[in-house]
Amino acid sequence: MNSILLALQFFTSLPVHKELPLGKKEVSGMYIALPFVGGGIGLLLAGVAYITSDINSFLAAVLILLAGLIATGGLHVDGFADLGDAFFSYQDREKRLTIMDDPRLGAFGTLSLLVLLSLKIGLFIEILQLVNGWALLVAVPILSRAALVGYYTVTKTAKPSGIAHFFKQHFLRGRMLVAVSTISIVTVVLLSIQYRSLLLLPVVLLVMCLATWLYNRWTIKHFGGVTGDLCGAFIEGMEVLLWLVLIVYFSFGI
Repeated sequence: MNSILLALQFFTSLPVHKELPLGKKEVSGMYIALPFVGGGIGLLLAGVAYITSDINSFLAAVLILLAGLIATGGLHVDGFADLGDAFFSYQDREKRLTIMDDPRLGAFGTLSLLVLLSLKIGLFIEILQLVNGWALLVAVPILSRAALVGYYTVTKTAKPSGIAHFFKQHFLRGRMLVAVSTISIVTVVLLSIQYRSLLLLPVVLLVMCLATWLYNRWTIKHFGGVTGDLCGAFIEGMEVLLWLVLIVYFSFGI
């Protein structure tokens, strides 16, 4: 129970006003619970999609977007914006990390945020047109967070301090990787059954693994490793990528 509360406390806007232990068992459990938290957020998105199914698709897509932002408190999009500011500053690693820690939003962060939100609205409009589109709204937040655990587990931290570094010292790597791999496979299998598509499993898992590996190499090259902001940006980017891949996949009727 403490692990679930930790996941809600650190990765959502739900008020969990309780001091919780941060031992290896609890921190590992928090990351294992994270995909299930994503599933809860996905159900919220699907619920909003259902409620707004009879109104203009653009407005419905905006409301779905707002529901996700409210559920996460904008935590992940903030990381994406900070990443935009830092990367497009074209500074060295140390300066980029300093820029990411700056609470002020710059021009490149603003542009990155606008691109991200516009893409999500466009993707939601397309998903609303799909048969059983609700399943994509539920599955992708699960998969993006499961992939995050994989990325975070195998990537060194960029700084010798901070929350990402602290958690890195307090988890059981093997247990986490086995758990999130199982969750990912089960989620995609259920999605494959829902859409009666045999090729969906290898396609989605390949995209997740390749994207995670590329992001791992990219963040090590440009930032020296993982940070909390880079984790938030990963979730947002992976969601957009998976929704885009799934929309293209189903557009071919595979």
